[in-house]
Amino acid sequence: MLTIFRVLKISCFTLVLFAYSCKNNSSPNDTRHTNSLINETSPYLLQHAYNPVDWRPWSDAVLEEATKTNKLIVVSIGYSSCHWCHVMEKETFTDKTVAASMNEHFINIKVDREERPDLDHIYMTAVQLMQGNGGWPLNIILLPNGKPIYGGTYHTNEQWKEVLHKITNLYQTSPDQLHEYASKISSGIRATNIIEPSKNIQNFSIATLDQSVKNWQKNWDLKWGGNLEKQKFIKPHSLDFLMDYAVLTNDNKTRKHVENTLDKIASGGIYDHIGGGFFRYSTDPYWKVPHFEKMLYTNAQLISLYAKAYKMYKKPRYKTIVIETIDFLEREMKSKNGGYHSAIDADSEGKEGGYYQWSKKEIQLLLKEDYVLFSKYYTLEPSDPNKKSTDFILSQSSNDSIFISQNDISTQHLTTLKTKWRELLLTERQKRTSPDSDDKIITSWNALLINGFIDAYKAIGNIEYLNKAIALSDAIQKNNTKDSFLVHTYKKNDQQQEGFLEDYAFLIDAYITMYSTTLETSYLDHANTLQTTVTTHFTDSVSGMYTYTREQKLIATLIKVDDGVIPSPNAIMGHNLKRLGIINYNPQFTKKSKLMLSSMMSYITDSAKDFSKWNMLQLHTVYPFYEIVIVGENAATIATTFNSYYIPNSIVVASTQKSALPVFKDKYIEDETFIYICQEGSCKLPVQSIEEALKQL
Repeated sequence: MLTIFRVLKISCFTLVLFAYSCKNNSSPNDTRHTNSLINETSPYLLQHAYNPVDWRPWSDAVLEEATKTNKLIVVSIGYSSCHWCHVMEKETFTDKTVAASMNEHFINIKVDREERPDLDHIYMTAVQLMQGNGGWPLNIILLPNGKPIYGGTYHTNEQWKEVLHKITNLYQTSPDQLHEYASKISSGIRATNIIEPSKNIQNFSIATLDQSVKNWQKNWDLKWGGNLEKQKFIKPHSLDFLMDYAVLTNDNKTRKHVENTLDKIASGGIYDHIGGGFFRYSTDPYWKVPHFEKMLYTNAQLISLYAKAYKMYKKPRYKTIVIETIDFLEREMKSKNGGYHSAIDADSEGKEGGYYQWSKKEIQLLLKEDYVLFSKYYTLEPSDPNKKSTDFILSQSSNDSIFISQNDISTQHLTTLKTKWRELLLTERQKRTSPDSDDKIITSWNALLINGFIDAYKAIGNIEYLNKAIALSDAIQKNNTKDSFLVHTYKKNDQQQEGFLEDYAFLIDAYITMYSTTLETSYLDHANTLQTTVTTHFTDSVSGMYTYTREQKLIATLIKVDDGVIPSPNAIMGHNLKRLGIINYNPQFTKKSKLMLSSMMSYITDSAKDFSKWNMLQLHTVYPFYEIVIVGENAATIATTFNSYYIPNSIVVASTQKSALPVFKDKYIEDETFIYICQEGSCKLPVQSIEEALKQL
């Protein structure tokens, strides 16, 4: 077994290279050879439709064929914003010699990880067990029964041919050893999805919460913000938790760390200073040189984060970022069907980041006499620090107050200049060939954006943001449901896939927020209906958590508890159960929420940065969590005021009339408006002014 493991490991070239490119240059009159992917709607799959490799989409029928023919399976997983996926496609999967070998000895399956995150989670875990890390493209070789025997990321043409040759030879000469190895890897995958259930609710404590944050602080980058990492991804849910923690514990160190992180991100090249919106991640520890793909989930969460930060820190820059990011989404990512596209490519005309980069000469010609001030306000960062590049990206060199003081100009004049500069450069940029957009409408990511619009409305007060949230929730209700279930992605004429736990969890969360903001009970009804679906079809009786998929057809039951670039769907479900339990007076919901949290306590304490959404739930448990219940004819106006405040650990529920909902029981009095400050249904004496209610809080 050791020998076979070495062969597999030597052949696995795990270059974790994240970048972005997606081009589909086909036309309706294209007469090239096509494979089965030609009938798909995913831009990523369609690019591979003209490969000589006989690619198939993942299906039960293809897996059954592998079993009948006893053929190995190649599963290649990527997505539309993966540069190295497309490099490998051009270098290797268009090679007829490679294709002949793959077609003869393997059944070949292409997967868009954004359409099938369940497959990506399972087989990424396999590669991480084999190699210690992973990335995309993710190339897995499976036995006919679906168990993995090899995994790697990007391969050159020669490397891939070597892998195919060695695996084919091993399958012919040592099939028993491969089966034994595959069983061990599959057992490892199952082990990573085992969560020991808690039979009793733990005695949660502030001390345990504090210890989890102290353990995390050792990894904070106090100079540049975020965590100490060579490359930096923005984790909005982590900063969201830390903001609430800082307020409730009066922790100035945490408060300053979050503010510094937000400032560094806002100033760096990871933010698009010309067009608005954020790129996916920074290739350096300083947030300066981004990888240029733009993802919906990144921008949706950062709208929420900066809106919340604006309420807390009162910095006008944070408000501007919210406005500019929403404008970017409306201009470049909104679908005609009402939803928002999943991603924008990093490449245009074959150059990564070319759409967003500038030469000094270009800027000088555009800005003329303004160039001197412009070059003081913005730093022109080389897009490739390792080479003498003439292409630059923008980052902000100093904050506005310092710049105003040093250059003897007014705040209004600087605002006017910045608006002028952005308009000139954006107009010029739009003359270039724009990057491609992946137009899938992903339910979970759009649900995050519903919350983003609501949070922007609460912080800024622009009713248009509330209207956008309402319109987006209507579009998801219309297009992303099928036979009373959610579908994960929507695109006209697509083969819709069933929804995953993240779709249900994030949309329930959004509906609860919509109900709290609009007072429309239809949103609460939607949330309750989806919660029933999750309870019926996703409950895992062994762990007490929820499974990621509705039907368990994979080689292991998938239970997602850790945060990634989006929060853990199980953690979100814990929050949903708590809030629905409060609104519906359902003690079983609140109990299950606490039991789920109890099962996660050791993970949270040891690795808070990977479980921040669970830590938020712990925060809601060890500190008072308030229901702000408002009943009466002025309830809507008062609710809007409360929602504009920064009040951690609270939910606002209101009704302008007598309501049958349990949370409003015996609280309505004709011709009066009362505010009740409650905890798990136990309320203080009602008051009639916001000032009195705030004192009770």
